[in-house]
Amino acid sequence: MTDDELPEHVRRNRQAWDEMAPQYVPHGERSWATDEFTWGIWGVPEAALRALPEVVEGKDVIELGCGTAYISAWLARRGARPVGIDNSPKQLETARRLQSEHGLHFPLLLGNAEQVPYPDASFDLAISEYGAAIWADPYRWIPEASRLLRPGGELVFLGNGVLFVLSVPENEGEGPATDRLLRPYFGMNRFEWPGETGVEFHLGYGDMIRLLRRSGFEVLDLIEVQPPEGATTNDPFNDPEWARRWPSEEIWRARKVERVE
Repeated sequence: MTDDELPEHVRRNRQAWDEMAPQYVPHGERSWATDEFTWGIWGVPEAALRALPEVVEGKDVIELGCGTAYISAWLARRGARPVGIDNSPKQLETARRLQSEHGLHFPLLLGNAEQVPYPDASFDLAISEYGAAIWADPYRWIPEASRLLRPGGELVFLGNGVLFVLSVPENEGEGPATDRLLRPYFGMNRFEWPGETGVEFHLGYGDMIRLLRRSGFEVLDLIEVQPPEGATTNDPFNDPEWARRWPSEEIWRARKVERVE
């Protein structure tokens, strides 16, 4: 599919992430260089959150919106068979360079997480840390994740917390998230921030639960991430004290229901 044939939001997000990719090179390099599996901007260890299945060894995994593919690298080191797909050629350039530097290779695809070129029931686990979780249309990518998963397979994805999305100022420089709601909860879906090229997607809790169930999932958990004391971030919209009171990030866990004919 050429750029002109892509959906409008996919095309815009490809441009946005090609422009932002250089900012994420240092984080990708640090993440590839460590064996510790951590989540989100606060770097909370997987050992503390337990968001993933207990056993990933031997599992086929698709990372939806892999960026520099450090999560796929972590999973590969644990014996999984990952495939990464990302919408940004520039992000994938970094991922391929890091694969060569670390001698750890797995398939990396340029593409849209809403339309993945793999057959039905190809994977045991679908995962997204930000990536498709906020940069793809949930009414397209979540049903697509369900199609890709085998019965009993799990979907795990991290994105911004709902309260964070509702209370963060629109413009950089206006400060981090506030203790006031700045926009409506009802009707959450597509977000276009002033001055930003990209398009984000965020759903309220009820809409997300209904979408997951309609897509053939049962909800296993919603992990509201709380950063540890002393946590820091360079993100101007996030304040650690705010995030210790209200969740700025959340992880959904769902399992594809085994259908009985």
